[in-house]
Amino acid sequence: MTEGAARLQARAREALAGLPALLLSAERLAAMLGPGAHGQRRPGAGEDFWQYRPAAPGDTLRSIDWRRSARSDGQFVRDREAQSAQSAVLWVSAAAGMEQVWPGPSGPAGGPLRATKGDRARLVALALALALLAGGERVAPAGEPARAGRAQGERIAAALLARLEAATARPADEDAPPLAALRPGQRVVLLDDFLGDPAPVLAFLGRAAGLGVRGAMVQVLDPEDELFPFAGAVDFRLPGGGAGQVTRDAAGLRAGYLARLADRRALLGRAAAGAGWHFVTHRSDDPPAAALIGLWSVLGR
Repeated sequence: MTEGAARLQARAREALAGLPALLLSAERLAAMLGPGAHGQRRPGAGEDFWQYRPAAPGDTLRSIDWRRSARSDGQFVRDREAQSAQSAVLWVSAAAGMEQVWPGPSGPAGGPLRATKGDRARLVALALALALLAGGERVAPAGEPARAGRAQGERIAAALLARLEAATARPADEDAPPLAALRPGQRVVLLDDFLGDPAPVLAFLGRAAGLGVRGAMVQVLDPEDELFPFAGAVDFRLPGGGAGQVTRDAAGLRAGYLARLADRRALLGRAAAGAGWHFVTHRSDDPPAAALIGLWSVLGR
């Protein structure tokens, strides 16, 4: 086993042992949001006002809105908007690069460690799941049946961490959302750094659009991914243990790297928009609430 794989395996074991802590953090984060029932834009048995309409045969006296009716010669009924549970599917990349460990922003090498991209992605995904479940919706990790209820939150947390543990046995630099998990009418959220081969993600978006599946892609990046603060001689190695690149002038690579990152974001943004999806970015040293609130707002549209 390579040194990188050994570190990743140790992190996975620590994560599984920390399941209660992950649930607690996600519950606190989810508490910032209200219930997640989404309107269907038609009259029905919901709580939100939809429209006034003239009273018709069959309407009861209790259904008449007398205040509105007093402003005209007719009688009007206050319709509410229909709401129903929806199905949401969450996928968090298990690529080795998502678990890259970096020193904290002020700590030296070997000092305090920042949360990995994978840590942040799992926290945001689980908090979103808990908020949706609190609103009566059905949620699941990709490839599993969507269910409602509080117990489903614990299942999702365990599944997210178990997937991390399974990935440590065979660390890979690439991971892709499963096409077979797509079902018509779903909403899907993908969380990844999207720095690998974009072809599988583009194929997934194309398939999703064909099935009428809508959703969001969250690109979770570490500050080093965005800033490329390296200088001097650096030995870049792939997190999964593959061959990397050695350079004597890392700073000289910065402009080219940042240009490629911008091109990748533009490509993913165009593909997401073409499929009717949303593409958002999140940096792992920013508050997780920023990513959660952004997701919450776009999923309700």
